[in-house]
Amino acid sequence: MIAPGEWRVRPARAADLPAVLELAKLTGGGFTNLPQDEGALARRLAWSDASFARSDAAPENELYLLLLEEVATGRIGGTGMVFSRVGAEWPFYSYKISTLTQTSKELDRTLRIQFLSLTSDFDGASEVGGLFLHPDLRTGGLGRLLARARYLFIARHRARFGDRVIAELRGVMDAQGNSPFWDALGAKFFGISFPEADRFNAVHGNQFIADLMPRHPIYTDLLSDEARAAIGQPHATGRAALAMLLAEGFAFDNYVDIFDGGPTVSARIDDLKTVRGAREAEIAALADAVEAAPQLVATGTCQEFQAFLSPLADAGRTLPAAIAQPLGITPGTRICHVDC
Repeated sequence: MIAPGEWRVRPARAADLPAVLELAKLTGGGFTNLPQDEGALARRLAWSDASFARSDAAPENELYLLLLEEVATGRIGGTGMVFSRVGAEWPFYSYKISTLTQTSKELDRTLRIQFLSLTSDFDGASEVGGLFLHPDLRTGGLGRLLARARYLFIARHRARFGDRVIAELRGVMDAQGNSPFWDALGAKFFGISFPEADRFNAVHGNQFIADLMPRHPIYTDLLSDEARAAIGQPHATGRAALAMLLAEGFAFDNYVDIFDGGPTVSARIDDLKTVRGAREAEIAALADAVEAAPQLVATGTCQEFQAFLSPLADAGRTLPAAIAQPLGITPGTRICHVDC
C-alpha cells in the first residue's frame, strides 16, 4: 500500500507535456484520451489550462486533466481526466444494445435478435476518462487514489458539471492493437484499420463517424464470433477500472463504444459514493502523529486543487505535519474529505 502523503493528484500544466507524452507511449493504443501525438497532447494541455482558469459557470466544453505526482520527487505516474459536457462540439455517439423479438406461429418459433442502434443519448452528460497508470505503479492503491480524486474535484466544483456522468472503457483488442469489433463493423464502412481510426479520432475528433456511419440498426448475428464476444467487454487492463466504477455507483445500461465495442457506464453525479460522502472541514492544528485510518483529502480549487491520502483527527480538523507541510497546508486551510 502507498504511504499517506507520498503521492498527490494535481492539475496538469504545460510544462508536464514531456511526462504526459511518455505515459501516452505506454498505453498500447486504443486510448483515445491520451493520444501518442505530441501536438494533440499539447492542445489538450492548453485546453485543460483554459478550463481550470474559467470562472465557475454552467458546463460548456471543458477538459480538466489531472496528474498523479510523487510529492518528494515530482515524478508523474498517471493521468485522469474530467470532461464537463460531452456532445458540445459534435454529437457524442454510442451504440445501444437492444433486442427484437419476433414469433412465427406457422413455424412455432420465436427469435430474439440483438441489434445495435447509433444514438447520442449521452449528449450533455459529464465524463470521467483518461485514467492511466504507469505499469510499474498498478499496485498499492494508486489507481483508486487517481480515480476517486476526479470525483472530489467534481464535488468541489459542482456547478461546472451536469446531472449525469459517464465513463467509456477501452474494448477488447489484440497485441497489435487491432479490434475485432472494429474489423467486423467500422472497417467495412471506413476502409481503415482500428489503429488508424483511433489515431484520427484522437487528433481530429469523431465527426467522421457522423459523416459515414450508417444510421440503420446493426444485427449482431451478422458480425463475426470474435466481434460479438467483444461487445460490452473491457480490455484486459481495464477490468480493475470497471470494478472501481461499479463500486462508485456507475452502472452498465447496454451502451457500448462505437469504435471497439467497450462498455460505457453511467451514473447520477450526486449519487456517486465519493460525491455523496464528501465532507467539508477546516484544519485547526497540525500534529506530529495522527492515529486514524487514511482518508481521501482535497484542498484548493481550480489550478490549486490537490488530492491525497492522509489520516485525520478531530472530525477532519487535525492533519499530520509531515504530510501537511510539503503540500503547503496550514491551520485555516479548508479541506474536503471522504472515507477511503
